[in-house]
Amino acid sequence: MARRTTPALALTNALMAPVARSRRDPDAAWDKAVAAAQREAGVEADKSDQDWIEEFRFLLGCVADVPGLTPIGWISSLNDARQRLVTRLRVRRLHQEHPGIGAEPIERPVFVVGLPRTATTLAHRILAAAPAHRGPLRWEMAHPDLPVAPEVERQRVKLAEKAKVVTKWAPDFDIVHPVEATKAEESILLLPQGMYHVLYHSPMPKYQRWLGERDAAPDYRYLKEVLQVLQHGRERRRWILKNPLDLGEMATIKQVFPDAVFVWTHRDPITVMGSLCSLIDLSYSLFLKQIDRPAIGRLALEVMSETVERGRTWRQDHRESIVDVPYHRLNADPDKYVPELYRRLGATWSDTDAAHLAAALARPATDRRHEYSIRQFDLTEDDIEAAFGDYTAWVVTLNS
Repeated sequence: MARRTTPALALTNALMAPVARSRRDPDAAWDKAVAAAQREAGVEADKSDQDWIEEFRFLLGCVADVPGLTPIGWISSLNDARQRLVTRLRVRRLHQEHPGIGAEPIERPVFVVGLPRTATTLAHRILAAAPAHRGPLRWEMAHPDLPVAPEVERQRVKLAEKAKVVTKWAPDFDIVHPVEATKAEESILLLPQGMYHVLYHSPMPKYQRWLGERDAAPDYRYLKEVLQVLQHGRERRRWILKNPLDLGEMATIKQVFPDAVFVWTHRDPITVMGSLCSLIDLSYSLFLKQIDRPAIGRLALEVMSETVERGRTWRQDHRESIVDVPYHRLNADPDKYVPELYRRLGATWSDTDAAHLAAALARPATDRRHEYSIRQFDLTEDDIEAAFGDYTAWVVTLNS
C-alpha cells in the first residue's frame, strides 16, 4: 500500500514534539487540561463530572502507553478530551440555567447502524435532510447551544471547519470521510467513550477490555441532554443519528430512548472488511510511527464480528424496532428503495426528499470507491466467514 500521508505531517510532528513531552506524565497533563477546560467553559466541575473526568484520565493513560505514538497522536487525544469536557460543562450549565431544556421530548429518534462502509452515511444524510427530520451538524456538536445570532453561528461554523486540517496530512480523508461543518455528522462526537478510540486512533488492549465491562448508559444519557439543548427554542423535528458502533449498544440505547428505531444497513462482510481495515490504516497513519496491518485485520475482525453478534442477539426479541436496509438493494434502485424506507419509518416522502436523494447520488463516483484487498491485512475470506458465522448468508437472503 502506498504512503498515505504528506510531508506536512512529518513537519507538524517535529514542531509539536516539545509540547508532546507532557505525555511523560499523563495525569499531570490531564489535570492541567481540566483546569483549562473549566476556564474556557466558565464552569467549575462538580461531583457529577468526576466519573467523566476520571474515565478520560484512564483513556489518556492508555493513549500515553501506546508504542510508537506520534506527537500529533498524543496532543490530538489530549485536546479532544479537553474539548469534550468543555462541551459537557457548557451543556450542564445550560440545563441548570434553563430547566425547560430537560423537559424537551426526544421522540422516535432514528439510529442508523451497521458495519462501517455499508452506506450508513448515505442513509443518514438522506434521512436527515428531510424537512421533518434533522441530524446534529458538526459545528453544533462542537459547540452545543441555544439559538444564537447568525454572525455567531458563522463564526462557529468557520471554527468547526478547521478540522479539515487532517486532509493536509492525509488527503484520502477528503474521499473516505469529508469534513463538512454544516452537514449531519456521526454522533461519536457526543459520545465520550467508545471503541472508536481504538479503531480510529490507536490500538489499546487495556482500554478495549475496560470498555467491554463498562455500562455505556451514561454516554447515551449525555447524548440525550445535548439533543435537548439543540432542540430547545427551535422547531421540533425527528432526530436522525448515526454511529455504526451503536449496533452493539441497541439495548442500552433503548433504555434511554424507549421509542428509538434502528435503521440497520447490511452488506457482505467480506466486501466491507477490506475497506474498513483501510480506513483504520489511514487513521492510524496520523497517530503512529509504524503500522501493523495484520494486527489491524485481527482487531477489525474481532470488534466488528462481536458487534454484529450483539446486534443480532438483541434483534431476535426486538424486530419491531429495526428496519433492515440491504446495501445492494439500496444501491441497485435507490429511487425505489429510499421512499420505501421512509414509509417504513412512518415518514412522508416528498419532492424535496427526491431532490436530496438525486444530489447525494450525483456526487463523483470516486467518493463512493474505497475498497481494498483483505489480503493487505492478512485476512482471508475463510477468516471472515468463520468470524461472522451465518451473517454473510443472511445478508445474501436480504439482498435477493
